[in-house]
Amino acid sequence: MDDRSGIARAAAEAAARRSYGKLVAWLAARTRDVAGAEDALADAFAAALERWPRTGVPEQPEAWLLSVARRRDVDAVRRRLTGEAARDHLKLIAEEMEARMKGEELPDDRLRLMFACAHPAIDTSVRAPLILQTILGFDAATIASAFLVSPATMSQRLVRAKARIRETGIPFRVPEQAELGERLGAVLEAIYATFAEGWSDPTGTDSRRRNLATEGIWLGRLVASLMPDEPEALGLLALMLFAEARRSARRGAQGDFVPLAEQDIALWDSGLIDEAEALLVRAAQRGIIGRYQLEAAVQSAHTARRRGCGTDWAAIRQLYDALQAVAGSPVVAINRAVAIAETEGAPAGLAALYVLGEDRRLQDYQPYWAARAGLLARLGNTKQAAQSYDRAIGLERDPALRRFLQGEKAKLVGN
Repeated sequence: MDDRSGIARAAAEAAARRSYGKLVAWLAARTRDVAGAEDALADAFAAALERWPRTGVPEQPEAWLLSVARRRDVDAVRRRLTGEAARDHLKLIAEEMEARMKGEELPDDRLRLMFACAHPAIDTSVRAPLILQTILGFDAATIASAFLVSPATMSQRLVRAKARIRETGIPFRVPEQAELGERLGAVLEAIYATFAEGWSDPTGTDSRRRNLATEGIWLGRLVASLMPDEPEALGLLALMLFAEARRSARRGAQGDFVPLAEQDIALWDSGLIDEAEALLVRAAQRGIIGRYQLEAAVQSAHTARRRGCGTDWAAIRQLYDALQAVAGSPVVAINRAVAIAETEGAPAGLAALYVLGEDRRLQDYQPYWAARAGLLARLGNTKQAAQSYDRAIGLERDPALRRFLQGEKAKLVGN
């Protein structure tokens, strides 16, 4: 590769990192065709790699790419449509093109695209993957490996979702206030699912999940910047930053699992924690409390150790009470039972856990059995505690966490 080709490729890659999602969003919002927008932009990047080594990198690469992609889109529409509908559609696009938009004037339609990807008409399981592909440019194979499905299956799901957006006329818009709650929740859930996939690989060594936590935070920052007055958008970003701040402390030098209570606070990222705290304060000023703010507040309470204080379990118990009322789930109930055990004693915590015992979803949920084992051990019920540890060990896929649970059982039974 000669110097001019290398410079052109580097410029194209930089433009993709900066503006891929912005360009796709602009094109898709005007044609209602996400797949067509992606194809048009792919052709524009291919043209750039062919032409820029000869003509030089343009002063505004994104504007050049957008111009080429728009022309390609118009040609595609002309081939696909006929008659009056085609003339009206082409007139609309032609009017858009007359503006000769410069890079810095390009409106940011990424939030509108995210709402389209997270529309209730789109299957829940594909919302996060669709956002990853359209906003960040991830290919189907990368997304498939991160979400533990085959590339062919993920590709089919993404194709179907994009076709549904086009065929059903899903709007590219931020919903009105009356419908914002449900729709914003879908966007935030998709972003949190992205983060959670990466968070489940604490050392960042699993190629299937590498960078997903970072990308989830990037998406969270994007939504918070585009909707600065939405408290739950701020709360979600705070929640992810609190978690990310502890990444370095989650594993020991040999890769062993380190429980939160035993983590070295010197390894926590104080900058991220301070940013998260400031976001929570901003969210609280809006006067509306939701799930993500409460979950972030729980994480904030755990960081009290930074200030030389003990973990404020009473506050955590109150927060889980509120979470149970706002977004009751078995996961919240388990964590609430642990907080009850810390404030009222192991018998009370175990009683709260036993109430959940008939929920079939928990029979294969490792944290339920680990929490149960820990509380039974505190009460001296060695036999049942060991049985619960065995169940938790059998359900855990993370080798480091499995070793930790095996160690806890060994300390209990003496081998």
